[in-house]
Amino acid sequence: MLLRRAFFGWLIPSAFILPLWLFVGIFIFNASGWAFLWLLIAVPSVLVGQLVLTLLVRARGTVRAQRAVSWWDVAGFSVWHLLTISLGFYNPAWWTAAFVGAVVVAIAMFWMELWQLWSEARPSGLVMRTFEGVGYIPPPSASGPGADRAAAAHEVIVVREKPPGA
Repeated sequence: MLLRRAFFGWLIPSAFILPLWLFVGIFIFNASGWAFLWLLIAVPSVLVGQLVLTLLVRARGTVRAQRAVSWWDVAGFSVWHLLTISLGFYNPAWWTAAFVGAVVVAIAMFWMELWQLWSEARPSGLVMRTFEGVGYIPPPSASGPGADRAAAAHEVIVVREKPPGA
């Protein structure tokens, strides 16, 4: 749980630190002029991509309640962030492979986050879970068997308000 909570706290700062690393890496590792042109596209892409993925993660109820991401999120963000960090070294021997990998993982992360959000948002059957993880069965709906008896068992009191002076 500690690792998942650490990733939860890392998501927003990483949206600014990773593009900064790509920018600083040009000067540290003496990248070519073409790398600077690539950087003009990469920095906004990483910034916006990370913020969109962070918003999709934080839109899930379990993430907000537990303040921790899922294990799928930990795996996906780890791979994507490591590939993005490796791009900042500007090593021509493996830069293209790392770039393609980072783009593929970013697209896969987007769809995975949508899938997790969708899976969590739809009704999940009979058993529901509390914040502590305890499962319970919700009370039957009014349209189920025995609904007439349940409705008859409850007393309804109607209070009508009289206008002043009446």
